[in-house]
Amino acid sequence: MGRLTIIVATFALLCSLPLAQAAPVEDLDHGFILGGQWTNATNISTQTDQFDELPSLVEDYTATWCTNCVDVEHALDEIPAAFLQQYHFHRAIGETEDPFGSVVLDERWQEMYGLRIPPTVVFNGHLKKVGSVADGDSLKDDYDDLTNATRLLDEGTSDFVWTPSGDAGVVAWNVNFSALVLENYTLDVQVWFVESGATFEEGSNQLGYYPHIVREIHSMGSGLNGTATLTIPTAFDDDDIEVHLMYEFTTIQDEECCEEDDKPKSEEDESLPFLNLNDLLLVIVLCTFVLRKKTY
Repeated sequence: MGRLTIIVATFALLCSLPLAQAAPVEDLDHGFILGGQWTNATNISTQTDQFDELPSLVEDYTATWCTNCVDVEHALDEIPAAFLQQYHFHRAIGETEDPFGSVVLDERWQEMYGLRIPPTVVFNGHLKKVGSVADGDSLKDDYDDLTNATRLLDEGTSDFVWTPSGDAGVVAWNVNFSALVLENYTLDVQVWFVESGATFEEGSNQLGYYPHIVREIHSMGSGLNGTATLTIPTAFDDDDIEVHLMYEFTTIQDEECCEEDDKPKSEEDESLPFLNLNDLLLVIVLCTFVLRKKTY
């Protein structure tokens, strides 16, 4: 009876830990992100694009120790960059290994998308998928569907100009879309500095080279046009910082809302370890085997 009690208690404890498997796609219904015009920070660039010419965007929450993240990122790499542009956010708060994250960006992720659990991907700022288990035949198929999902704004144009000067540069933008959009959304024009990629051989998921690293995000405010001078961040290695122009649209909420829903999850909840289903079953079998041996 004592052995059975221990097995049941162990099973209950392990089942209380979050499993590293995929959850269904969730539409966050809080707004969306579009844009993605970009250039290397050392280049002069002038670009004009229709919204429907811009690729879909995916934000990937990852870490250099996350082995499941490797499967996710390989599946994302199968989609041509002409259709899907990647932005990788690395874990920072409470992090002991990963050198690529920042507390500011980690706090942004938690505020916008909830728990900081790698791997998590968010397409176009509102379609979130957690984990590395496919809903369909493969992760690539899942990501194809999310890439091709109807975007919330396809009519409009964006002008992007970047002029570097030493360790800084001037960004200029001009965006046009229906004024009716701002009846339902607020606009925040943003500049994202992205490192094309960096080598970190100490990463325990053995990926070695980590691409599309978001280093900083700067808010330019809600103006439909403007200019700003920004300092270019230092790259982890090489000289491969990129400048990306983004438009974040946030749903205008009613004044009455549930304060409890707005409270961020505690860091204690986020720091819980997570197991995949095979690991969980293996631990249960091992516990049973060890306890069985002790009875002989």
